[in-house]
Amino acid sequence: MSIHEDKPSKNRAQRTLSTVLKAVAVIAFLFVVQMVIRNGLPDMSIYVQEKWQGIRLLQAPLPTENSLPNPLPERRLVDTWGAARSNGRTHEGIDIFAPRGTPIQSTTDGIVRKVGENTLGGRVVSIVGPGGSGHYYAHLENYADIAVGDWVDAGEVIGYVGDSGNAKGTPPHLHYGIYINGSAVNPYPLLQKEAPTER
Repeated sequence: MSIHEDKPSKNRAQRTLSTVLKAVAVIAFLFVVQMVIRNGLPDMSIYVQEKWQGIRLLQAPLPTENSLPNPLPERRLVDTWGAARSNGRTHEGIDIFAPRGTPIQSTTDGIVRKVGENTLGGRVVSIVGPGGSGHYYAHLENYADIAVGDWVDAGEVIGYVGDSGNAKGTPPHLHYGIYINGSAVNPYPLLQKEAPTER
């Protein structure tokens, strides 16, 4: 007899607990809906925007001759591609000389892939640009206020000229390199050559 009496009380306790849990779930859901209505979904919209920018960037055409602005506007460009370097290396970019602290501008729209240091380049910034091209800025004195994953526009300041890495003690300059499908290409033909202002 007591066994039969326990079953209805257990069922009632289970039903009560189930109802309470459902009520808590509904209240939590309504709270989330209210927060979304009040504040929107900023994280989701940023995520979608970033993915869309990335897709657009990869579908954009690769840089062509004279299509990129000088990362150091009005500074003289010299084709130093292929020049001999230490340990039998050749120069995989061009050097653009400028006073220490000169602002460096991104040559393309793109997504910041690296802000950090390496042995040869010292302080470096890498940006993925149109068509998946890689744009490498090295020997920086310092970085602008950018971080990995940030979107940058062409002309946006990404850092400042220095002599970090294996350029320590040389005249301050920017090493600028471009990589397409993982291979270095000469950036000089791709950069616009404007007559520099006398300084």
